[in-house]
Amino acid sequence: MDIKTLLLALALGNFSLCAALFFFEAGARRDGQLARVHATWAWAKQCQALAWLLLYCRGVLPDFLTIPFANAVLFAGFALDASALWEQAGRRVWRKYLLPALGASTGVYVGAWLLQLPAAGRIGIASMAAGFFFLAGAAALGRGWRNGTPLRRYLVLLVLALTVLVVGRGLLPLLPDWLNPVGVQTAGMIALYLMMLGNAFGYLLLAREQEHGELARLEVVDALTDVPNRRGFYTALTPWIALARRPGMPTALVILNLDQFKRVNDSYGHTAGDVVLKAMVDVCKKQLRDSDQMGRLGGAEFAILLPRTSLEDAAMVAERIRNAVAEQPVKAEKAVINMTASLGVTTIRAEDSTVSLFKRADEALQAAKQAGRNRVMEAEVIKT
Repeated sequence: MDIKTLLLALALGNFSLCAALFFFEAGARRDGQLARVHATWAWAKQCQALAWLLLYCRGVLPDFLTIPFANAVLFAGFALDASALWEQAGRRVWRKYLLPALGASTGVYVGAWLLQLPAAGRIGIASMAAGFFFLAGAAALGRGWRNGTPLRRYLVLLVLALTVLVVGRGLLPLLPDWLNPVGVQTAGMIALYLMMLGNAFGYLLLAREQEHGELARLEVVDALTDVPNRRGFYTALTPWIALARRPGMPTALVILNLDQFKRVNDSYGHTAGDVVLKAMVDVCKKQLRDSDQMGRLGGAEFAILLPRTSLEDAAMVAERIRNAVAEQPVKAEKAVINMTASLGVTTIRAEDSTVSLFKRADEALQAAKQAGRNRVMEAEVIKT
């Protein structure tokens, strides 16, 4: 396959990827971050498709379009590729890093063309610019390498290997004489083609992997408050119930319920209710240790696991939480809402199951409500 055919294949391949992304997104409802990432990646593919098509048309269209303009658009496509990967990793680096790098590489290349530098020099500049943006994308993929998935690690190694070939094409005049110049140039172009395929399939697979990971997370995490849901909390609780059969410091369980929470939803709407729940969780977390675990059981009821905490100490923690909730008004759109909470406290016993543990904690919670709400009650202690 000659260089001209490779250029056409790169152009058509990127146009096909744009179409694939369109249908990948068709009918899908995504949040702001995912939509922004996919939009950035789509712009990257469109820029690259246009650039490769202009390069293919060299000799047919004016040189200004097929040399400096085409390469500037190509640099923009590579920069947007890296930007999409960084956005997928949770960081927006386009304006701060990649945009200045794009401006610098474009300026250097256009300057070289205006000064009529030899084609080999311009190819070297283009290859170095492309290599920089490829490495920026590899850096995004390599974040958290130790905990990264096999797919992510493979893509990092693939990008690095192909970047070496692309940069090698640009440094051809500096390479040893025994290397075949035509072979190096062809390898560099093929590397660009493989980069397109690897980037495309890798990006789509990463997007799917990320979505699957988020779905798995939502199976055990409450989407509103970002604490474990009932299932997630029970999973975290299970080993502590098993440890209760061994001698040592007890583990405490606190059940918290916001008093008269239904009135908030009825009076101010569910949006205000959501604001109250999130604010309450934030207040509680400030009173807890890193080792403590809070979970949402449903509605306005939450559970708090306090490892290696006696009943007396757990009651003190619950009292701090009660005071913090009562002293922290929540600012919603239509009003400032004052809330209180009732809490039931118990410790895990050797004979406990999940059912018996929560039944005892809930009985203490009901006692707090019957005593007038906005208070902490401890479960009865078995006397031996």
